[in-house]
Amino acid sequence: MSKSRKTLTVYGAVSASVEEVSAHETAALRAKRVPYWEIFWTFLVIGATSFGGGVVAYLRNSLVSQKSWLDDEQFMAALEISQALPGLNATNMAVIVGDRLRGPMGAALGFLGMTLPGATLVFILGFVYGKNPHNTYINAALKGVGAASVGLLSAVTLQIGHKQMEHILDLGIVVVTIYLVSFAHVSLLIVLLTVGPVAILLYRPRPSLEFKAGDQGTDRKPAD
Repeated sequence: MSKSRKTLTVYGAVSASVEEVSAHETAALRAKRVPYWEIFWTFLVIGATSFGGGVVAYLRNSLVSQKSWLDDEQFMAALEISQALPGLNATNMAVIVGDRLRGPMGAALGFLGMTLPGATLVFILGFVYGKNPHNTYINAALKGVGAASVGLLSAVTLQIGHKQMEHILDLGIVVVTIYLVSFAHVSLLIVLLTVGPVAILLYRPRPSLEFKAGDQGTDRKPAD
């Protein structure tokens, strides 16, 4: 290969790397420019409309599908962290995403937006339900909302869970966790402290294969 061709090859590689870094920097700058009011309003809407426990579906629809603040991989990572931490998954997600977008102030606004509607509605509805605990229409509405939440959770599980269940090992961890929690009735904390470390051990980064030079000094193969 001539010197000029080598120079062009190196230049092309460097240019591609610079373009990739620039794309990441542009995405980061775009995320930082998300207005504070938009963060607050987004989580306020999620908190006000996520009835029946289907908040994960609402979170994914808003943060991934509509706003494109996260992709599926980032959403799953934030969800896993939220589930591993104490507190409600939704509020943990609001703090994580808000901090990712605009730092501590974004985290505070996300937390406030997520919790304000629920706290207000629970106070009002709790008062109303306490006055009418045997009302047929209220009980029917609550059952309907519960059924809808099961559908929402099933839908979001199929949308984002398929990437986490592509191998037999993934399915094995899922089955063991479901059995321990749902059938063996083992405490969720115990399951987290036992299955979690095992999963981390199984999915730990593997050391890369060591390579050694061939006889010609150019061909390489894995060391025996």
